[in-house]
Amino acid sequence: MRTTRTVRSAVAAAAALAILALAACSSGDGIANQGDSGYISGNGAVEEFPANERIDAPDFGGTLTNGDEWSSQDHADEVMVVNFWYAACPPCRVEAPMLTELATEYDGDVTFIGVNVRDGAAQANAFDESFDIPYESILDADTSDAQLAFAGTITPTAVPTTLVIAADGTIAARVTGALPEASILATILDDELA
Repeated sequence: MRTTRTVRSAVAAAAALAILALAACSSGDGIANQGDSGYISGNGAVEEFPANERIDAPDFGGTLTNGDEWSSQDHADEVMVVNFWYAACPPCRVEAPMLTELATEYDGDVTFIGVNVRDGAAQANAFDESFDIPYESILDADTSDAQLAFAGTITPTAVPTTLVIAADGTIAARVTGALPEASILATILDDELA
């Protein structure tokens, strides 16, 4: 009888844990629904920062997928879009066509740069080819230098995260999670270019 009671208790405890796990997976807190892909999904929240409350963007850079070195210092006085991503991240795949569209539309006016947080050059280049990405990405998996540069300012807490850096070098906006619509980022860019 004791064995039966122990088995029932173990089954009940396992069922309770399963219910808690399922409840956590169905929450809308932006951290659940991670799946086996290893990403923390954001909720697509768009934060714009008033000009008088903005903080300076850090200097950052690294080795690009094409092997060249890139530095934000070489793009001072330019509006920049910085997108943190990696190839197996489902929301990164969702927003990639929108970023491609915007990078093409704002070519010559806005500098787009990716920061790949997990992949090597081959994976990153395959992703870029699949989605016709017209801009390069920093390969940041080995050093995390670009990610660490933003620590203490506006840390990208989820992948993808997209930052807009104003021409004065301050952080104008952040989208945590997949870009909800291309028009949202276009509006922010238009404001920064006005």
